[in-house]
Amino acid sequence: LTATIANLRRVEWESFGINFVLVFSPNTFVGAPHTHLATLTYPKGGEVRDEIALAKAAAETYPTVTTVRVKDALDAINKVVTDLATAIRAASSVALIASIIVLAGALAAGHRHRIYDAVVLKTLGATRGRLVGAFALEYAMLGLVTAVFGVAAGSFAAYAVLTWVMKVGFSFEPGPAALTVLVAAIVTVTLGLIGSWRVLGQRPAGVLRGA
Repeated sequence: LTATIANLRRVEWESFGINFVLVFSPNTFVGAPHTHLATLTYPKGGEVRDEIALAKAAAETYPTVTTVRVKDALDAINKVVTDLATAIRAASSVALIASIIVLAGALAAGHRHRIYDAVVLKTLGATRGRLVGAFALEYAMLGLVTAVFGVAAGSFAAYAVLTWVMKVGFSFEPGPAALTVLVAAIVTVTLGLIGSWRVLGQRPAGVLRGA
């Protein structure tokens, strides 16, 4: 009996339907004002014109009955959720662009040191290909470390918001996280090599005299 009552009072909010029952003694609400609530579903999903015609007929036959199309409510909720997701994506894009600018600034800050290192290594016999490989490895490590830290910090923030504030479950997706780290490394290497390409063409004599 206890299990049956628990099942009767189990509410499934995600269905947006009447799926719960409250059991009371017959004399509990004797004489109390009340309203009736009912839902109607077409067997194969009705057409819009059929639903509108039914709502008009119900209003004409029962003027005190309020008819609400659940599809309209769901469409309104879906629009709000879609707009919220768009706003989140826009904010994330701004943060991503800002991080790329910061990364480019960090790479540009060490430009002079890279010129000096490249010139010294070329003087000692390093080839252009070896220098490109060394720079690519440096930028790849920088991108990987930055991306891993960003993914870890973002995942912890998402976990905190979802579990402590919104009281919902959190699921870590390793696939998108790994893709993010890979893309960050590729972008870092690309920006770094673009900025360092002129370094590889510097003549050792002029740089060494200036140092």
